[in-house]
Amino acid sequence: MSNTNEERNNDSFIMLPTVDFCFKELMRNPKVRKGFIAAVLGKDPGTILRTTLIPTELRKESAEDKLGILDVLIELEDGTNMNMEMQVTYFEYWTNRVLYYLSKIYTGQVKTGDPYDTVKSCIHVSILDFIYFPEDAKCCRKIAFCDTENGKQYTDLMEIYILELKKLPPEDQNEKGVIRWMRFLGGKSREEFEDMAKKDEYIEEAYNELKRLSLDEQKRMEYELRQKAVRDYNTQIKSAEKRGEKSGEKRGRNEALKQVIGYMLDNGKNESEISGLIGCDLEEVMRLSEERRKESD
Repeated sequence: MSNTNEERNNDSFIMLPTVDFCFKELMRNPKVRKGFIAAVLGKDPGTILRTTLIPTELRKESAEDKLGILDVLIELEDGTNMNMEMQVTYFEYWTNRVLYYLSKIYTGQVKTGDPYDTVKSCIHVSILDFIYFPEDAKCCRKIAFCDTENGKQYTDLMEIYILELKKLPPEDQNEKGVIRWMRFLGGKSREEFEDMAKKDEYIEEAYNELKRLSLDEQKRMEYELRQKAVRDYNTQIKSAEKRGEKSGEKRGRNEALKQVIGYMLDNGKNESEISGLIGCDLEEVMRLSEERRKESD
């Protein structure tokens, strides 16, 4: 019997928030959104009056969806746009990707003829299940434009929050706020979720939502397909890198990049967008894309 069938017959099965599909489904719950956003911003949940989930066309959500990182876009009461993404596996050009999409959200507010004072703040939240800043043990950081000499913040119109789940201590340190939420999002069992749910009404709501999602057969199928898609993608990337190693480091890099470019093209991205996302010159992306096309002919 397959692992999937075994899990399906096991009452202890629970979806994990580190699967981006599950995270996005959790954020559909208004109370869960309010609790998490308040924790990220360091505010009392009672001060978060409205959180509107904005449909995004950046990613498909069908069973045929190959890869892509499912994102969540939310508008707050004051017009602030908050973009959130869950990423499990290491992504070398994550900074490039974050700046690319944050800039698109920011500039997308201004239409022809609009004054610049209509622009609202844009916030990006990266929830990473890998270590991106290995030089320190800080698991949560806020990044903003500032004066490089005196450290004074230049503007709050664009901010980035990076949450590194792998840097959390092995055991709960009587945590609260965003650290407690990070502990929940990185949870791996019902027992962990149940324990955290007792300490916070918003996390309790998130746990109840997890249970509801886990009992929904359709949602569970989409969750499992999503897991499979990510596993298949990672396997193909690793396979391409191994094949490349045998014929030289440069060729290995090119093969891996062609795999990545191919997946992005298949998921509706154009070469210019891919260039911004992976940090390669547009000319190189076009060359590798053409090589890939000729190889498949």
